[in-house]
Amino acid sequence: MKRILVPTDFSDNAYGALFYATRLFQDHECQFFILNTFEVHTPVLTGRMDTSKGDLLYQKLSAESKDSLAQTFHSIIRDTDDLNHTFETISVSKDLTETINKTIKKKNIDLVVMGTKGATGASTLFMGSNTVKVVQKINNCPVLVVPDEFDFEKPTEIAFPTDFRRFYIAEELKPLLDIASLFNSNIRIFHINEEEKLDDIQEHNYTSLKNHLADFTHSIHWISKGGQKSKLINDFIDDLDIDLLVMVNYRHSLMENITHEPVIKKIGFHPSVPFLVIPDAS
Repeated sequence: MKRILVPTDFSDNAYGALFYATRLFQDHECQFFILNTFEVHTPVLTGRMDTSKGDLLYQKLSAESKDSLAQTFHSIIRDTDDLNHTFETISVSKDLTETINKTIKKKNIDLVVMGTKGATGASTLFMGSNTVKVVQKINNCPVLVVPDEFDFEKPTEIAFPTDFRRFYIAEELKPLLDIASLFNSNIRIFHINEEEKLDDIQEHNYTSLKNHLADFTHSIHWISKGGQKSKLINDFIDDLDIDLLVMVNYRHSLMENITHEPVIKKIGFHPSVPFLVIPDAS
């Protein structure tokens, strides 16, 4: 059984990400953990009265969190009554990324699923600050990010950008191949030509990657460098009707570069489809 963690702030985008995940694994039995975190911000406590105020605020926020989780629970039960999934809610007064990391270990989570922005997310940004932090700081579990108002479509076309400078191991490719096997997907390897030809290291990694994908339908797409890499990826997604973007997030990777705040603010990276971020397993 796959175990999936879905953080929520009760926005429509967060619920859409939860619903997408239930449909992505519609033919499999899954255990979903719906997580809401809240933080109690109070002045430095110096007396009994201050402590009492802090306790009251905590009780208020905790009750609101649990009530909203109950509403989300009943909604997703209703919307997935044709599927064999189970759901559990978690309400915690802690930092979001810290709680996600602890929950991944405690609940043996296989996948984290998030919306691109929360209830207070600016419409001009592709990813809200919480989503960016999770992508940057969760290094022991794949993270699936679902765009706002995205209707579920079977990911029969998957884009996998790579510079062939990384030697991919089976553990890193497993999340990609698991999804591809569910839908008999076509994996489209996307390479932006920095030089006229691959060097020896790239050639070795290219051959290794093809061997990993030997049992899957796949194709290699060589793209001439011309403009920002993020724009080339966006164009590739549109031109080939890509349903899912997959990247491995390792040091100096494209994924690491495009999730830095300055790039987010420039909206340089704005895929119109869900994208799966796989952590560095080396």
